[in-house]
Amino acid sequence: MSLHKITINFEEKGKPQAQFDIAVGENVLDVCLDNGIDLQHNCGGVCGCSTCHVYINKGENHVQEISDKEEDFIDRAISPRINSRLACQCIMIDGDIEVTIPDQSQFLGH
Repeated sequence: MSLHKITINFEEKGKPQAQFDIAVGENVLDVCLDNGIDLQHNCGGVCGCSTCHVYINKGENHVQEISDKEEDFIDRAISPRINSRLACQCIMIDGDIEVTIPDQSQFLGH
C-alpha cells in the first residue's frame, strides 16, 4: 500500500493546519473522519449532497477526475470555486495533496 501526505487547512479561525497519511484508493472525507476532523457529509459520503465540499489547493491531478454528478452537486455548494471538489469523491491516485475545508459553522447542528 502506497502512502502519501494530505495537508488540511481550515477557513474557520483558530483551527491549525493538519497533515496525515492518505493511501492510494482512500478518499479525503474518510481521512478527515478517521482523524477527528468533523467534515459534514449529510448523504453519508455517496456523492448525494454538497456538504463535504473542499478546495484542492495543490495536487488536484493526484485524485480521480471529477464526474458530471459531482460537478452538479458542487454547483449547489456554498461558495464554490474552480478548485472545488467533494471530499467523498477525492480518491487518491498518487502524490501529495493540500486541501482547505470551508467554514463548517454555516451548517445547522454544527
